[in-house]
Amino acid sequence: MTVLHDTARAALQRSAPAILVTVETALGSTPREAGARMLVTADDVTGTIGGGRLEFGAIDTARRMIAAGEAKGACDVPLGPEIGQCCGGRVHLSFRRLDAALLEELAKQVERARDALPAVIIFGAGHTGRALAKALAPLPLAVSLVDSRPETLTDLTGAVRTVAAAMPETAVEEAPAGAGYVVMTHDHSLDFLIAAAALARSDAAYVGMIGSATKRERFRRHLAGEGREAEAARLTLPIGGSALRDKRPEVIAALTAAEIATCLLKHQE
Repeated sequence: MTVLHDTARAALQRSAPAILVTVETALGSTPREAGARMLVTADDVTGTIGGGRLEFGAIDTARRMIAAGEAKGACDVPLGPEIGQCCGGRVHLSFRRLDAALLEELAKQVERARDALPAVIIFGAGHTGRALAKALAPLPLAVSLVDSRPETLTDLTGAVRTVAAAMPETAVEEAPAGAGYVVMTHDHSLDFLIAAAALARSDAAYVGMIGSATKRERFRRHLAGEGREAEAARLTLPIGGSALRDKRPEVIAALTAAEIATCLLKHQE
């Protein structure tokens, strides 16, 4: 949703005509749910309403509207053999020409949608932390990247909220219920402090920390010294599973993003 809004804003700024296509209703088996959207310009498409003949037809309709100067439209599409799809359901699509009022609507919807998304807080903006933030950014999650070093929090997509904090552990206290926490700072002592704070929250949906079996054992002993050894069972370490022993940041990020999305989105159901 954030990417679509940003694309819409850029299109309006350069006076490029665009049509917003929205799935208003989805009955039966359909490629996407009601509310799915895409923005169509004369030479580009952002977002998707499910692909296939349904999407191709909608893109064609939107571009004909752009060429004709039309502002609004709608169509009802049965997803059967007549359009070369076998879903069997039915969708109702709306078409609206992009203008300032529609852009403002999209901005408000982005804000509301973000507030409803499961939160993921990444502690540490090193190579792997940044790679993970970028991997999570397109997913339906509210992603924050926290570091005590402001210079590490640059050049990230607007979908990632960046927080420069002298005491990163305070972000744990401020997090909403059901959040996920991923700990990968530049300092093991700080990692332990943040992870211990996250595990102290019984409403945490996911607590992961980058590291080895040795680091896990050290952390277990750290918790044991505080009378909290049982909480170590809730810690995910290593993050991203153990199927691959690949330490490249992008690989760790891809595996961990899948792990986090599975956990948090399932937790939300």
